[in-house]
Amino acid sequence: MVVILRQNADKAQLAQLENWIREMGLESRKTEGVNSTILGLVGDTSKIDIDLIGALDIVENVKRIQEPYKKANRKFHPKDTVVEVGGIKIGGGNFAVIAGPCSVESEAQICEVAEAVKAKGAAMLRGGAFKPRTSPYAFQGMRGEGIELLKEAKSKTGLPIVTEIMDISQLPLFDNVDVIQVGARNMQNFELLKALGHTNKPILLKRGLASTIEELLMSAEYIMSGGNENVMLCERGIRTFETATTRNTLDLCAIPVLKERSHLPVIIDPSHATGVARLVKPMCIAATAAGADGLIIEVHNDPAKALCDGKQSLTPEAFGDVMKAVEAVRPYSYKFN
Repeated sequence: MVVILRQNADKAQLAQLENWIREMGLESRKTEGVNSTILGLVGDTSKIDIDLIGALDIVENVKRIQEPYKKANRKFHPKDTVVEVGGIKIGGGNFAVIAGPCSVESEAQICEVAEAVKAKGAAMLRGGAFKPRTSPYAFQGMRGEGIELLKEAKSKTGLPIVTEIMDISQLPLFDNVDVIQVGARNMQNFELLKALGHTNKPILLKRGLASTIEELLMSAEYIMSGGNENVMLCERGIRTFETATTRNTLDLCAIPVLKERSHLPVIIDPSHATGVARLVKPMCIAATAAGADGLIIEVHNDPAKALCDGKQSLTPEAFGDVMKAVEAVRPYSYKFN
């Protein structure tokens, strides 16, 4: 339920309303906008008399919210959420590009890529330390050692690091990681999401291979309900019937739909969506034009020798070309508000 307050609502009456809401066993969340103040009621609102609240002098309107997600819902939080990572802002008109290799392979490799993507305009460094692979015989990542190498690359370049977690037991290794990524396969690992909700780390939450937009938002709700509201949503392609060339189908429609339904920043991953390096640039352009708040792109210093996903990885030179194209498109990007 959402209670829209009148402008300059009496503070004493508002305090009484908030106390009454708490006595009903509900949580109230106040959001102050430019033109109005909103109280979002979370809990079993079926016992609330909507006419009783609507009759109060300080109340402009009352609406029942049908969607099962509340904290991620734009109706509760009309203003865009801005997630800040090491001084870098994402969302609310702020745009950032995350770039780096699919997996960390050596100190020389990750440091060379970090320096290259920073020089081309990347704001953060991505790199997989723990790698979920379809085959148990494929390279699984350098695990804890990979995180240490990411930290080394950060110390040399200053780029905040983004890497994927696989299991709750790994959380202590992520103390110095700037953004924790939840991969598509773990989007509905609810125990992991709950644990991440009790951290203060920004979370990059990827959409599952066959998950709906509502399911993605419900997964974000799991994190946010624990108290961590620094969540970024990532569209990385979904599995459809299409088999021609692309690894997955990039759902660009998800960008405006997510922006209508949620206040959280939306990041696009064209590398995993297409699975083909030559298709990354046009999808970056399209995603930027559609209003994405950022991109996460795979870049490798020698894609032909990459231990993981070399086919979809850009060279530093190709990444620089993409960055120029994205900057040219940004002034014409779709704005939700």
